[in-house]
Amino acid sequence: MNPLVLVLFALVCYGIAALVSLVGRKQEQDSLRIAGVISAFGGLFGMLAGLTTIVCGYGSADAAAAAGRVVNMDMLSALMVVVISIVTMAASVYSINYLKEYLGKGGWKINILFNVFAAAMTALVVSANVMVFIVFMEIISLASWLIVISDGSVSSKKAGLQYFIADHVASVLIMAAFLILALHANSYDFSAFSHNPVTGTTASLVFLLALAGFGIKAASIGFHGWLAKAYPIAPSYCSTLISCVMVKIGIYGILKVGVLFLGATQMWWGFLVLIFGALSSVLGVMYALAEHDIKRLLAYHTIENIGIILIGVGVSMIGIASHHPTLALLGLLGGLYHLLNHAVFKGLLCLGSGSIVYRMHTKDMDKMGGLGKTMPKTAITFLIGTLAICALPPLNGFVSEWFIYQSLFSLGKTGSVANLLAGPFGMVMLALTGALACMCFVKVYGICFAGAPKTEQAANTREVGPAMVTATSALAVLCIVLGIGSPWIAPYFSAIASSILHIAPVTVVNGMAVYPAVADQAILSTPVIAIALTLLTLVPATLLYAFRQRRLANRQQGDPWACGYQYEHRMTVSASGVTRPMRHMFGFIYNNRPQQSLTERYILPRLCLTTDGSQSVEDNGLDSRKVHFLCSTVALFVVLFFPFMSGVS
Repeated sequence: MNPLVLVLFALVCYGIAALVSLVGRKQEQDSLRIAGVISAFGGLFGMLAGLTTIVCGYGSADAAAAAGRVVNMDMLSALMVVVISIVTMAASVYSINYLKEYLGKGGWKINILFNVFAAAMTALVVSANVMVFIVFMEIISLASWLIVISDGSVSSKKAGLQYFIADHVASVLIMAAFLILALHANSYDFSAFSHNPVTGTTASLVFLLALAGFGIKAASIGFHGWLAKAYPIAPSYCSTLISCVMVKIGIYGILKVGVLFLGATQMWWGFLVLIFGALSSVLGVMYALAEHDIKRLLAYHTIENIGIILIGVGVSMIGIASHHPTLALLGLLGGLYHLLNHAVFKGLLCLGSGSIVYRMHTKDMDKMGGLGKTMPKTAITFLIGTLAICALPPLNGFVSEWFIYQSLFSLGKTGSVANLLAGPFGMVMLALTGALACMCFVKVYGICFAGAPKTEQAANTREVGPAMVTATSALAVLCIVLGIGSPWIAPYFSAIASSILHIAPVTVVNGMAVYPAVADQAILSTPVIAIALTLLTLVPATLLYAFRQRRLANRQQGDPWACGYQYEHRMTVSASGVTRPMRHMFGFIYNNRPQQSLTERYILPRLCLTTDGSQSVEDNGLDSRKVHFLCSTVALFVVLFFPFMSGVS
């Protein structure tokens, strides 16, 4: 079956789910459950469409066949559809239990927006025409903005407006880049952009516009303020799409314009993306370390992992410009593998944190503790997610980062002096990122799940519903499969990368081992690592079981030793206390961190929206309907004005 037909089935499912949510709002609980199941089938159809394209090589044909189409499924689009569909399917199943919290509070509206959001992202990545791309880009912006402001609070409206303004600044930059490409090619078709690429200074201008525009949408460092504000406020199953999927459209756009449309002809483009990614990864995880709001912390880890993906993309662009196809393929392979892996383990962590907030009704980690006993299934799946995001073997995060490391090793041995410096620079930044990520998630897991409950609410929690557990468990299993199964999965990523680069696929697998195109450089076997770790775990477990009676007889219980003082509850480790030495050591970064974004400092006060939430929107003289009208007017202007900016037929 044509994969585009399966994509159509997915879109129809999302539409039906939205319609069921609307029509059944009087019987909200039942209709939302049905809608969740239908949305999950939409995700399943989308995943089948993407996998069919990747496995059967449907999108690898000559790009000339795509001329004149408004939609097209190439290998990059197929991967994006898989990423969107996996997260959407998990979030849809999760919503079956999660939306009980929103019954009578507009849950049906949120679910309509969720399905519109998922459908628009799916349609966008298969778009093959500028106008279609822009329309769906605007639908994504509107749907995600309405999700952010769905609770109606002042903080959500402020965060939503900041996001909306930043997003439309990005849209204007992207449209400017597309306008130049369309004028040069005298067509709105993406295929024409590839066949008639701009060159010279104009190409650099287009690349910079696209990098800035899609960089904002990807929440890269410097453009990340909207994500840190919007993600913690949105409902958890919707914010999972924002943090795990929507930001990847920024990566998709950078690849689409920089590699497919412009051919990555300039080496400095690749160095710029590499440096941008390295700074995003390190600063993102450093900002995460300072947080005790669990959802805000995860938002900063999205910035970190977007940076890691950009490192791989930067290496690939350097390889293209310097005519080293193997280096280009290796960097792109690692970046694309991490794009999928991040969606899976970050989706797991986002939904897991949503389960915690669902039971605790707080995002403050210092009010948690001991949840491993009261929420054991959530604790196990969350642990797998933390191990994956810390890139520990044999899970999926380790494999994709290993490929990116290998691309940096190869970069350091290839070409000019700049390459010799860029390779070690990227490796050091990536290693620092990994170490800080481990530190951060030791804090998160230890504070939230280990130790004694810090509040009565934490002591009285219970496990979430079966649908929520099923969603997180499925993603946890996928983290393991994508890691241990890398010898069987990596060749498909090699095929995707080679299709994008228009080169022959490179062998990266030998039996149960993967290697970076050249086996002499390095070799990795995650199945062997998994077996070894299992055996090493069984030995101490067997000893503990054999001597359990003697151990239990000698066990002593009581208050912890507190240096001779009577133990008090406030002596327990806090989220801020764990990272205090780090915040002191790197005070020059934290102290110089901007406390307000440009939107908060200059735009919101002029719209009479306070930055501290002390007054309501209405108290400040600006009715919320005016905010909606303002943003909708801007959105319509951006979409409708574009065709008149060019004379392209």
